[in-house]
Amino acid sequence: MKIVIPGGTGQVGTVLKRALGAAGHDVVVLSRHPAPGEVHWDGATLGPWCEEIDGSDVVVNLAGRSVSCRYTPANLREMMDSRVDSARVVGEAIAKAARPPRVWLQMSTATIYAHRFDAPNDEATGVIGGAEPGIPGYWAYSVDIAKAWEREQERADTPDTRKVAMRAAMVMSPDRGGVFDVLLRLARLGLGGPVAGGAQYVSWIHDQDFVRAVEFLVARDDITGPVNLAAPTPLPQRAFMRALRGAWGMPVGLPATRWMAELGAFGLRSDTELLLKSRRVVPGRLLEAGFTFERPGWPEAADDLVRRVRGRDLS
Repeated sequence: MKIVIPGGTGQVGTVLKRALGAAGHDVVVLSRHPAPGEVHWDGATLGPWCEEIDGSDVVVNLAGRSVSCRYTPANLREMMDSRVDSARVVGEAIAKAARPPRVWLQMSTATIYAHRFDAPNDEATGVIGGAEPGIPGYWAYSVDIAKAWEREQERADTPDTRKVAMRAAMVMSPDRGGVFDVLLRLARLGLGGPVAGGAQYVSWIHDQDFVRAVEFLVARDDITGPVNLAAPTPLPQRAFMRALRGAWGMPVGLPATRWMAELGAFGLRSDTELLLKSRRVVPGRLLEAGFTFERPGWPEAADDLVRRVRGRDLS
C-alpha cells in the first residue's frame, strides 16, 4: 500500500514510518522541513504535495505543533492553528483527488477527555473535558484544541474516504527524545517518584501496539469516528513510575510536590498538564472490535522498552 504521513517527522511518525516501511509499504512523509526522500508541504495550503495523496491508499495525518513546550498563549495558539489548518488542507486534498485514499486516519488525543479519577473514559461513556471545576483555564483550551481538530476532519467533504480520529494516549517507544526517553531519564536520576501525590492516572500505549492498532484500523472498513488508542490498563502515576523504576533497577524515586513539578517542567521547557492531568482512558472500541494488545500491562511493557533502550533495538 501507499501510505502518506503528513507531519511524520516526530516521534510517532518515526515509529510508524519505520514499522510500515519494514512491512513493505510505500511510505511518503510530508514535512515543512523535508529531509532527503520526504516531500515538502506547509501544512496549510494546497500544493504539489497533493499529488502524493491522489492515488494513495491511506493517509495518516500526524501534523501539529509538539505539545512538549511551555503552554504560553502563543504556543497554545500555534498548537490550535497547526492542527486545524493541517486537518483542513488534508481534507481539501482528499476531496479534490481523482483517486482518493480509502481511509484517512487523523491524529487526535486522549487529552480530549475530562480530568477525572472516578471512572475510565471510553468512546461511548467517556466525559469530554473542559468544564471540570478547579482546572486551569489552559487545560480547557487543550480540550478545545482536540475538539476543533476532530471537528475539522468531520466536516471534510470526503464521501469516498473513511475517516477515523485516533484519540491517542502517550506512545511509549525507545527512541531518543520521545516521552518514554524523558520519563526514563527522570527515573534513572532517582527523580521518578510520585508527583503531587501521584493519584492522577497515566494512559499510555506501547509503540508496537500503536502500530498494530493503526494497521487494524486501516483493515477494518466498518470502523469510523473516534477511537481510543490506549492500553487497557491506565494506572496512577505513582504506580506507573514505580514500575518504570523497577524495570530499570532504580530503587529510589524522590517525590515531587506540585510546585516542584512546576519548576521541573519549566527547566524541561514543558508543562505540568502533561504530569498532573488524570488521563484515565481505555480502548473500548478497539476491544469490542476484537483487537488484542500484545503489551496490555505497563510493567511488562516497561521491561520491554528498557531492554530495547539498553540494546538500542528500535524495531
